[in-house]
Amino acid sequence: MGRIGRRGAPRGGRTGPGDGVTSQADFRAALLDAAQPVPAGLTDGAGQPAGRRYAVYRNNVAVSLREALAEGFPAVQRLIGEENFARVAGLFLRREPPVSPLMMHYGAGFPDFLARFEPLKKIGYLADVARLELALRRSYHAADATPADAAMLQALDEDRLLRTRMTIAPAVQVIGSAWPLLAVYRYTMTPGRPKPQPRAEDVIVLRPEFDPEPHLLPPGGRGFVTALTRGGTFGAALDAAGDEFELGPVLSLLLQNGAIAAILPPDDRKT
Repeated sequence: MGRIGRRGAPRGGRTGPGDGVTSQADFRAALLDAAQPVPAGLTDGAGQPAGRRYAVYRNNVAVSLREALAEGFPAVQRLIGEENFARVAGLFLRREPPVSPLMMHYGAGFPDFLARFEPLKKIGYLADVARLELALRRSYHAADATPADAAMLQALDEDRLLRTRMTIAPAVQVIGSAWPLLAVYRYTMTPGRPKPQPRAEDVIVLRPEFDPEPHLLPPGGRGFVTALTRGGTFGAALDAAGDEFELGPVLSLLLQNGAIAAILPPDDRKT
């Protein structure tokens, strides 16, 4: 069988009916579950038994994945404590092993896992906090985009503006929550922040330069940005935002943080 993981990992021998040698599936299944026995028939590069090496390797893999989750979800770890986080992370990594060798992608399913995890359901906002942390990470690793020239909007009359479309920068992330999401996140991560008040909060993550930053969206803001992100016209985005929506603050927020990558007025020759 081929090598698994980094250099130095043990590998299984050839398999056959009744030969007692591990399969690739057994190797992988036991790798993330210390409760399973070390697979049979493991050898090192010299053909010597490697069961002990496998046990060490298995422990290193699990520790690395738990550390990756802790680094990616520091607010979640603070909310439930390091010991509880280690237990939850251990359960998650056994159910959802990595699908990419790049650790920056690991943990994409963690928010949904937390939402379904019965012992933590009493912390209703926990999964949304994880979604915000995942959005911050995705924003950080997203492709760069050159901001559009805001003067283009001023040159459009109302009719053409309503039919204009915009390209939203890849770093922009939007999270809707029934909880005071941003207030909980800031209260958890920054000492001295005021205690969150019970209210729903929608959050937008913007990356004006290198580091992503979360911002609170006003009523209707999530609908407006989401509609633009999906390719809707400016007019359709305003409709999606609703009657309580105030355009000025949200549009200024997007423009000042380089969130609009292109402004695409309608081609009057095709209308």
